[in-house]
Amino acid sequence: MKASLGVRVLVAAGGTGGHIFPGIAIAQALLKRDPTTEVRFVGTERGLEKKLVPAAGFDLTFIPSGALNNVSWRQRLKTLAALPVGFWQAWRLVGQFKPDLAIGVGGYASGLAMLAAMLRGVPTLAVEVNVLPGLTNRLLARFVTGAAVAYRETAAYFGAKAILTGTPVRAEFTHIPPKPDTVPRQQVLVFGGSQGAQAINRAMVEAAPRLATHPGLRLVHQTGERDADMVRAAYAATGLQAEVHPFIHAMADAISAADVVVCRAGAATIAEIAAAGRAAIFIPFPQAADDHQRKNAEAFVRAGAGEMILQAELSGEKLAQTLLNLLANPARLSTMEAASRALARPDAAEHTVDVAFQLLHRPR
Repeated sequence: MKASLGVRVLVAAGGTGGHIFPGIAIAQALLKRDPTTEVRFVGTERGLEKKLVPAAGFDLTFIPSGALNNVSWRQRLKTLAALPVGFWQAWRLVGQFKPDLAIGVGGYASGLAMLAAMLRGVPTLAVEVNVLPGLTNRLLARFVTGAAVAYRETAAYFGAKAILTGTPVRAEFTHIPPKPDTVPRQQVLVFGGSQGAQAINRAMVEAAPRLATHPGLRLVHQTGERDADMVRAAYAATGLQAEVHPFIHAMADAISAADVVVCRAGAATIAEIAAAGRAAIFIPFPQAADDHQRKNAEAFVRAGAGEMILQAELSGEKLAQTLLNLLANPARLSTMEAASRALARPDAAEHTVDVAFQLLHRPR
């Protein structure tokens, strides 16, 4: 299926990497299908989209918005006060850009942009990568034109509009080759989501003395801004070979080099790890809605593709022991990698684009 020339698509995605990276994957797939497609993102200045979207080569427009769920009453009041201005700017953006389709992947600005598109008669596609939809997609589920979902259970929220596509993954993750059996297993990648995770950072600091006893072990660790100096100093004190970064832009390269990944279990993260075919130790975020990160990790454990340590049971000793056991067993790592790759949906972004073009060609 091929898009007509001059198609314009507005992608509303922001806040965290869990929203932004699937949005970028869809945008890349749109341009691959038809390079004449014009894509514009909408987000907020406070989210990671401010850095990630321009770095991926896409235009980005900011509108004021904020969180309403799981925040203090002061933050909720501040967000509510900003909504009229945010909606007006979203309304004006839709009127100026004149998109043929609006795609909402979630995040602070997504709801306002999708609502403005609906009221201006623009077809809308909700993309939901979690089992339990986020607040924005739950509120808009009845009104969107279509929905692309990653899990069968999620379809119930959107009814007959929902099409199962999987989680869109950026193309660079689908091209990562398997690890050769002859390569020594010594490289570990650690990250706690796009903004870091303090619980994982502290456990790695506690694990550092034990890990330093493993000859040749190398660490690459994305800590977030707050803990970077603390983690860097702890590794240096133990003599560990480690690269510590507040944020890793070339995450596909980092995952490609890794023998074991230590990470959270958000939808975008597990989809990228599966596409890359890497073994992982998952530490699910315990406050995730409907405990969906634990469910994500359990699916990998059942398939033999990963290990899981609950945050309530996390310690430096347990994490170090789990890591060293895996590194010492290359045959098991190879089996886990094959199981991980078997869980992948590398064509999810292309399937989502198929759905998008079906909406574009549907009579208004």
